Amino acid sequence: MAEPTPEAPPGPPEEAASAPSGPVLAVFGHPDDAEISAGGTLGRWAREGRDVHLLVLTNGDRGSEDPGRDRAELATIRRAETEAAGRMLGLAGTQVLDAHDGELENSPAVRAEIVRAVRRLRPAIVVSCDPTAWFFGNRYFNHSDHRTAGAAALDAVFPGAGNPHFFAEQLAEGMEVWKVSEVWLGWTNEPNHYQDVTGFMDLKLKALGEHRSQVEGDMLGFFEQWLPAEAEENGRKIGVQHAEAFRVLRLE
Repeated sequence: MAEPTPEAPPGPPEEAASAPSGPVLAVFGHPDDAEISAGGTLGRWAREGRDVHLLVLTNGDRGSEDPGRDRAELATIRRAETEAAGRMLGLAGTQVLDAHDGELENSPAVRAEIVRAVRRLRPAIVVSCDPTAWFFGNRYFNHSDHRTAGAAALDAVFPGAGNPHFFAEQLAEGMEVWKVSEVWLGWTNEPNHYQDVTGFMDLKLKALGEHRSQVEGDMLGFFEQWLPAEAEENGRKIGVQHAEAFRVLRLE
């Protein structure tokens, strides 16, 4: 298959035309990543009647700095928290894989899981995080699982899910190839789209609050200050109260 023809660099960020209709698949590295990065957008789409699904690539078993915390128990807790947050957002389904936190690899096995989800759900949009975003200012560099999740999601979308010679064994299971129309990458330093999530910040924060193991102590208060402030800054760019930033790739 020929490579897609490169397009001209995108223009200034804006709220673009409405996203293509159809299901959505969000692919993230940790159980609370989707809520932090794109919870307002996913919640808005679910409330608008879309089937929104979440695939989490690690079990989050290192999501604690308490040396006495049992990792297997934490993984079980975080799976339950993911399901509760998904219900809060109105998601059609959640799935958490068994890879250990901090050990995610862009491997054929991981890509096969993403391709399987794409071929089964046939999403118009895949949401993940920008694998090119390493540094945010001078105080934070991106977790390897975040970057790897984005890279694996992109490789699963193209050429994986749409090419019958990738993961051909899935075709024998009745899963036909599927080409995704758009990819939305959050946690990006190069946004070209701001999604209006006005009216959905409370929902985003409530869903994040379901990840109780991650917002213990003062952490929920931190997110309650940081996330709305970030959304307000993004919203000002398109003249709305709150927005989430994405690098959107239109593949068709």
